[in-house]
Amino acid sequence: MAATLEEEKKMIDEAERDLLHTYNRYQVVLDRGDGMYLYDVTGKKYLDFMAGIAVFAFGYNNKEYNDALKAQIDKIIHTSNYFYNEPCIRAAKRLKEISGMDRVFFTNSGAESNEGALKAAMKYAWLKDKDENHNIVALENSFHGRTYGALAVTGNAHYREPFGQMVCDVRFGKMNDFESVKEKCDAKTAAIILEVVQGEGGLIPANKEFLESLRAFCTERDILLIFDEVQCGMGRTGYMYAWQKFGVKPDIMTTAKALGCGVPVGAFLMTEHVAEHSLTAGDHGTTYGGNPFACAAINKVLDLYESTHLVEHVRDVAPYLEKTLDGLKDRFDCITERRGSGLMQGLVFDRPVRGIIDRAMENGLILINAGPNILRFVPPLIVTEKEIDEMAEILSAAIEA
Repeated sequence: MAATLEEEKKMIDEAERDLLHTYNRYQVVLDRGDGMYLYDVTGKKYLDFMAGIAVFAFGYNNKEYNDALKAQIDKIIHTSNYFYNEPCIRAAKRLKEISGMDRVFFTNSGAESNEGALKAAMKYAWLKDKDENHNIVALENSFHGRTYGALAVTGNAHYREPFGQMVCDVRFGKMNDFESVKEKCDAKTAAIILEVVQGEGGLIPANKEFLESLRAFCTERDILLIFDEVQCGMGRTGYMYAWQKFGVKPDIMTTAKALGCGVPVGAFLMTEHVAEHSLTAGDHGTTYGGNPFACAAINKVLDLYESTHLVEHVRDVAPYLEKTLDGLKDRFDCITERRGSGLMQGLVFDRPVRGIIDRAMENGLILINAGPNILRFVPPLIVTEKEIDEMAEILSAAIEA
């Protein structure tokens, strides 16, 4: 039985009393999902163009996915990394195959994946000269997570300032400006880290020349190149990982979000060379990393990517989303730019977009921003032209209002 609006309000009030206030949540209590749609506790239906922030590649309530998780629950959920488990062994092999990397460490989130990548890079540098004073070069407007190491390489001072001195020396260059990155590097630079498509920082894709220049420079100087594919990976750009479009392979890569399609799981991967010259037994660990339940989710996700040809579908439907967003840009003077890659798109406005998001939600459309004046579009990868048209109709009305 659906809740009343008053009952939903009471739930929200209770949450505000009990939860640490680190999120400015939308005033909605979600209850269930099906395909491209979510439903709140009152029964109201929402078209979802947020996908749990680029997580639910297959939308909601996918029966094959649900059944696989139920079956694993009936076998074993957790063991610890003192033992092997079959889902983990299988997931590691398959993740290597789709990524082209050589070694895998499973984590519980994107931020934790980036933490591990940074530790591996620092150990790699330390083994070369036994000096503790190495630096990392990251990019302005980047976002790598809110844990301390990931926060240190996040290129927005607003996120870092309240927390004092960061864990290491980090310098920031500019996206698609190789010289600005090169000038930040010196003999003590351990790694360069970047998102191949910046998400939170404004839906800005790296270009081929920039990535190729970074790869050549890092190879020449023996600096590790780290690609954060937490949001732009897992098919969202029309390639399983965004760097694969350009053929510019990193030394370390991080992934999460759609890797588990709702189950909290991530990973960082590296080449065999880095694995042989960085983390060893006792250097890194996590209690839940690679547990059977999370890895069963990964295995079923990869099954579904293959059986549904999901990456190919993204390539087919993404141009329609781009065309639709370009049409909105042409129609409304307040929209100054459309940018992004694949099903990771943004509309840049000349004003804050929170009011537009709120009005769209009132009319049954869930959107998310990327900074104060950018609407971000990261729908489930199963989206079709029909849902894109529905989104555009609701969004147009919200902008007009």
